[in-house]
Amino acid sequence: MAVASMLCVQLGIAASTGLFDRIGPEGVAWLRLGWAGVVLLLVARPRPSDFTRSGLLACVALGVVTGGLTLLFMAAVDRLPLGTASALEFLGPLGVAVVRGRGTAKLWAASAAAGVVLLTQPWSGAADPVGVAYALGAAACWAAYVLLTQRVGDQVSGVKGLAVSMPVAALVATAVAAPSAAPHLTPQLLVAGLGLALLLPVVPFTLELLALRRLTAAAFGTLMALEPAFALVIGFVVLHQQPDVLALAGVGLVVLAGVGAERTGQRAAAVPPVVT
Repeated sequence: MAVASMLCVQLGIAASTGLFDRIGPEGVAWLRLGWAGVVLLLVARPRPSDFTRSGLLACVALGVVTGGLTLLFMAAVDRLPLGTASALEFLGPLGVAVVRGRGTAKLWAASAAAGVVLLTQPWSGAADPVGVAYALGAAACWAAYVLLTQRVGDQVSGVKGLAVSMPVAALVATAVAAPSAAPHLTPQLLVAGLGLALLLPVVPFTLELLALRRLTAAAFGTLMALEPAFALVIGFVVLHQQPDVLALAGVGLVVLAGVGAERTGQRAAAVPPVVT
């Protein structure tokens, strides 16, 4: 289920790129988040009594971060190969794991840093610096997402937290993207947006929740560390983005760092993060 979730995520991102020319990356993010918010509200039907004040505030904060994460990552994918953008974005949860790690944490940080250098190849100027900045912004949002997801998971049962955070994320995306994307919407684009929302994030969220009930935090985190590699494969197969040898080595180093850091950076109270 965790592997299927990662495939859905990367296929959803790859499919999203097909709409960039029509409504832009921020418009695609808006469509996805808007439909996801509607679907989760209808499925979970949250009530005020389901939340404490601190739990509700955590859900709202999670929604703001989710909106930022989605908008920034879509902007990065518009400028960078999918594998590169995904590996840079993964530095967020990797950083959280390294900070929480013990003993060899600095070794994994060094591996990740070397991977980033190989991916961006600053000596060649090949990587779009604005795209790299977007991806690193998404990484920072993903780090906050991990921490806030854990807090929401501790205070809110089931998917009710997502039924609040996702509509908030949709509102954030609306404020950013609606002015430019709304005039270009058509019924066909709305239907495509619903399909993308199911592919990412509705189905992956559900699969991850089911996987978390059957896997330990270490096993789940290790599997999620493979996501940049999945992104590289999907980028090659679906988007025909051919990485060079250095980029392949860079993704490998980031994945290695993710696996190592997840094994040494678990929380004491095991409520594993839900990853998007």
